[in-house]
Amino acid sequence: MKVEILKQTFDPWRVLSEYRPQESLHGSSAASAGKYGAAAVFIGAMRKLNEGDAVQAMQLEHYPEMTRAHIERTIEQVAAEHMIGDALVMHRVGEVKPGETIVLVATWAEHRRNAYAANRLIMEDLKSKAPFWKREILSGGARWVEANTPGY
Repeated sequence: MKVEILKQTFDPWRVLSEYRPQESLHGSSAASAGKYGAAAVFIGAMRKLNEGDAVQAMQLEHYPEMTRAHIERTIEQVAAEHMIGDALVMHRVGEVKPGETIVLVATWAEHRRNAYAANRLIMEDLKSKAPFWKREILSGGARWVEANTPGY
């Protein structure tokens, strides 16, 4: 499992091309080479419009230790439930501009059903439960994001 919380922009496709899935998260000690038949990837970028308003930037705040611990616990719980072998989560903090990547979630499993389900659960947790606070910068001021968009 790898969790990174970054202040700088990142290229999710480069990260994925360089990442090598690790040993199983759910207790198996088998090497990962040839073990995983499925990978699910979600990449989220900042939109330039939200609730009908043009957004110039977004400021994401967090408590580093609390946020990292929350994400790692979520991955461990999801790994046990869906038998995924590995997970990679990268999330931006600080100032994010429209079009920049905010989040990358990748999961590996023997079967696609497990990889898809785990990826979605991790992403939904990041949107609704992980301790991130979002403040949108608009042309006429700023506002805190009160609710997250539903993932369904």
